[in-house]
Amino acid sequence: MATSENQYEVQKTEQEWKEILSPEAFKVLRKHGTERAGTSPLDKNYETGTYVCAGCEQPLFNSETKFNSGTGWPSFYQPLEEAIDTTVDRSLFMTRTEVHCNRCGGHLGHVFGDGPKPTGQRYCMNGVSLKFVPEK
Repeated sequence: MATSENQYEVQKTEQEWKEILSPEAFKVLRKHGTERAGTSPLDKNYETGTYVCAGCEQPLFNSETKFNSGTGWPSFYQPLEEAIDTTVDRSLFMTRTEVHCNRCGGHLGHVFGDGPKPTGQRYCMNGVSLKFVPEK
């Protein structure tokens, strides 16, 4: 697990991130923000393909692991192997597990232990932190 932005393969200055990301994506990916529930079209997207990091385009989730959690955010029960890092998030008066892209360190969302089988995990991701690449 990377513990510092300096340890990520893709590194950019704050200005460089602002130049390639929308203001909302910058707020989420680089400042650990959260998009409003139900605002991402990716929440209800069930096409076949891959969800990649909006910051560096690293593949993160396969559409086969996506499910409707009813939370208003795209949810998956398993990331692609070696695609993410996690850290402890103690903001908002609670302890949660924060999920990051392990290539650029971008904040993606959080993982919870109330997901479906086979993993029992719910990777609750901000849609603005992802891009969907349809299968060809």
